[in-house]
Amino acid sequence: MKSCSVLNMWKFCPLAAMLLLPTGCVRRSMTITTEPQGALVYLNDEEVGRSDVTVDFLWYGDYDVVLRKEGYQTLATHWKIDAPWYQLAPLDFFAEILWPGHILDAHTNHFVLEPEQLPTVPELQERAFETRARALGIDQTAQGE
Repeated sequence: MKSCSVLNMWKFCPLAAMLLLPTGCVRRSMTITTEPQGALVYLNDEEVGRSDVTVDFLWYGDYDVVLRKEGYQTLATHWKIDAPWYQLAPLDFFAEILWPGHILDAHTNHFVLEPEQLPTVPELQERAFETRARALGIDQTAQGE
């Protein structure tokens, strides 16, 4: 009777070994570089660091990217990251769970920031007059007639 229970135990060894083997893993990362370097990087309204910065992400799709650096115009844009073929259903199950190795899905995007354009003195005066008129409720079209 004991030999039968030992044989039954050995039947489950391959199953136990498969469960203990490391499973697959996909690491998704995005790298944002800028010219000039050192710009503050915001992804979906969350500060993630200064460029050049690499962050991991969980989902594919559209990301709001905002870049800020003193002396340069703020750049607000979108970055769409499409899923690779092995991340489409039902293949993603094999890539995430059953694939015995690790997969790195790295995306990089480079942005160029434009120098800040300071307004001239007449432009500043014109904006000041417009702001004052709006604050006081003065209709400038009626005033000019």
